Amino acid sequence: MNLIVLGAPGSGKGTQAVKIKEKFGLPHISTGDILRGEVAAGTELGLEAKKIMESGQLVSDEIVLKMVSNRLAQDDCKKGWILDGFPRTRPQAEGLQAMLAEVGSEVSLGVLIQVKADQVVERLSSRRTCRDCGKIFAGADLQVAGDEIPAEGECPKCGGVYYQRGDDRETTIRERLEVYENQTRPVLDFYNDLDKVVEIDGSQQMDVVTDAVLSILKDRFEDRIQ
Repeated sequence: MNLIVLGAPGSGKGTQAVKIKEKFGLPHISTGDILRGEVAAGTELGLEAKKIMESGQLVSDEIVLKMVSNRLAQDDCKKGWILDGFPRTRPQAEGLQAMLAEVGSEVSLGVLIQVKADQVVERLSSRRTCRDCGKIFAGADLQVAGDEIPAEGECPKCGGVYYQRGDDRETTIRERLEVYENQTRPVLDFYNDLDKVVEIDGSQQMDVVTDAVLSILKDRFEDRIQ
């Protein structure tokens, strides 16, 4: 069962990827984690990527795909895997498809966690991050009186100061959503053409979304689940 979990920033796709991992025992793979791991390990690809990043450039699809290929070849991926937020562009999707075909594999399903833009803005703009312990809080976690969540306040975990990150402000969120839509729509079209996308309403409560995701996976891949 080889899965791709897709969704806009704030859609909850990362949370659902973790839930799938816990239920089915599949490795949850983030390209960001792979990149940081390669750089930290000082591999040939990692050193190449580090040089590119230090020059202010984006790491090429070719390098990212090589890193993904190396990760998917590891033993823990033999029974399947979950890619979180990758591929982000159609060239990456096409490259992944070709790479998997070389080893007789393929993407089994793309799970799209769909949330409307206004709800994403509401979710992310209410988040606060503690400067001291690094904990990220949803608005509901802060138990602030009234509707307005202050930009700064006391962290309920460690007593430090929480604040609103720049990328959690409405203008920035909407810019991120526009980038996501422009990049990801061709990816969805690619997998839709292969009849490999299922959409889940991510506006519901987290446990309801999880139940819907796991139910679909059980129905579709019952013969592959031990």
